[in-house]
Amino acid sequence: MMAAMVLGVRLEPGVPRPGTTRLPAVPRSATLDQFVEVSGKAGIHFKLTSGGPEKRYIIEAKGGGGAAWIDYNHDGFPDLFLVNGSTFEHWKRGDSPPSRLYRNNGDGKFTDVTLGSGLDHTGWGMGVCVGDYDDDGHDDLYVTYYGGNVLYHNNGNGTFADVTGKAGVRGHGWGMGCAFGDYDNDGRLDLYVANYLDVDINHLGEPGSAPNCTYRGISTFCGPRGLPGGRDILFHNNGNGTFTDVTEKAGIDPDKYYGLGVVWGDYDKDGRPDVYVANDSTPSSLYHNNGDGTFTDVGVPAGVAYSGEGQEQAGMGTDFADYDNDGWPDLVKGNFSDDTKNLYHNNGDGTFTDATYVAGLGDAGWLFTTFGAKFLDYDNDGWKDVILANGQVFPQIDRYQTGITYAERKLLFHKRGPGQGGVKFDEVGLRSGPGFAAKKVSRGLAVADYDNDGDVEILVTNMNDSPDLLRHAHKNPRHSILVQTVGTRSNRDGIGAKVTVATGGLTEYDEVRSGGSYLSSSDLRLHFGVGAATKIDRLEVSWPSGQKDAATNLSVDRIFVVKEGQGVVETRPLRKAPEVRK
Repeated sequence: MMAAMVLGVRLEPGVPRPGTTRLPAVPRSATLDQFVEVSGKAGIHFKLTSGGPEKRYIIEAKGGGGAAWIDYNHDGFPDLFLVNGSTFEHWKRGDSPPSRLYRNNGDGKFTDVTLGSGLDHTGWGMGVCVGDYDDDGHDDLYVTYYGGNVLYHNNGNGTFADVTGKAGVRGHGWGMGCAFGDYDNDGRLDLYVANYLDVDINHLGEPGSAPNCTYRGISTFCGPRGLPGGRDILFHNNGNGTFTDVTEKAGIDPDKYYGLGVVWGDYDKDGRPDVYVANDSTPSSLYHNNGDGTFTDVGVPAGVAYSGEGQEQAGMGTDFADYDNDGWPDLVKGNFSDDTKNLYHNNGDGTFTDATYVAGLGDAGWLFTTFGAKFLDYDNDGWKDVILANGQVFPQIDRYQTGITYAERKLLFHKRGPGQGGVKFDEVGLRSGPGFAAKKVSRGLAVADYDNDGDVEILVTNMNDSPDLLRHAHKNPRHSILVQTVGTRSNRDGIGAKVTVATGGLTEYDEVRSGGSYLSSSDLRLHFGVGAATKIDRLEVSWPSGQKDAATNLSVDRIFVVKEGQGVVETRPLRKAPEVRK
């Protein structure tokens, strides 16, 4: 792990580093939304298995936790898939606990429909991504594992089929983050898989046995430093149900960095999707799509490979979004403790500026180990906020007076609007209800408006524990819309489509993405908060094919289905859900 230190000073969570100033008080408007944890009430009874309590080996601490929102039965309500891990005992016996699929009943509750679904592969599961790879109108699942990944084809009847062998996408080594994206704009979804280490987990070093097996003088598991990295994989979709490994030809990951989080995004808006990979303890990579089937890692010249101080970091979860509504996708990335998290502002010229401290994310996140990282507009004010899911990797850290704890609370950064110091975020997690106050060892993070009420809900997975499903306790008075894209010439999901929503003086921009955060995949529908606006002046979709569709003078609090070449083909009202009693 990459870990910078402030020597000789014990720092408590929320206390600024020496030489910095305390952040200003949080505006009252940013503290109105309270979240409660409702997984049990919603019928999600799941425990993420990942190693033993001591976390003696790196796979026990870093493996597992992927979550995906997927409307597998096409009923308009996102369902939930949770990836399970294993223990060495289960791994050796071949009886690792299964992953789980929960059907959304449409009434705020879920039903476990794993049995008979065909999602029966077990092993040391890691991450998951969603995409309709064969354009048949049914979203499929790709699940990463240590030792070989699995592609599940959605049969359209509530079941899935393991087509990994036929498709040629098993991969190799230790798969982690994954994401579907059409890099050559041929209308078919390709697949990027981040690989972490190239190791035999049955022969990992013992804690404290080498310099790379300690942290702050404490004996810990070994790695990732000192262990061989695994090369990421780029699979090209051949259009006949099979894929070709084009990693070497495309110039992907020749240095075999320790890959974790993956997200596609056209950062320079040249019409070709690029990909960002958060690497652990090595420079992170921004692969610029050259348009000829090859990529160039421009992470260093673009300013997103290192911290603002030019240091390698332990990157984990990552996401693209336009947080300042200037029309350019920015980046967020989670890192290890004793280090900042990253908020990279897109300058619109192919470069980024590390705005972490300027924006107010620096001091608040310093002692936290961040895995899940996601942009979202949780209060529907039209400005993207940031949520970070945190949890250390060393349980033994609790035995020492370091200011760092194994279980950590989640961080929620509220974006200030114009007139409120709009460049800044305020950390409001402790003011955001019991759902954010609890300390967990969190990993995966994915968001969706699962009850179609206009507010985004948050799913966080927790090591050796149940997940957190966080939803608003009170009705949100602000308005919003959901946009679902259906491609015809472009891929069926519209992944890579750019959506612009204009309301009065506010213009918001986002892209449809698969994967992202930490090993997870959020709702493919785009959520836009629009504040007090009562109509959408203009909704425009720019498709990967080059087609543009637009509609004007639309009502708010609606779900819009936009079909390529036809525009808005379906409109449904959002359902304002009742308040949740604490």
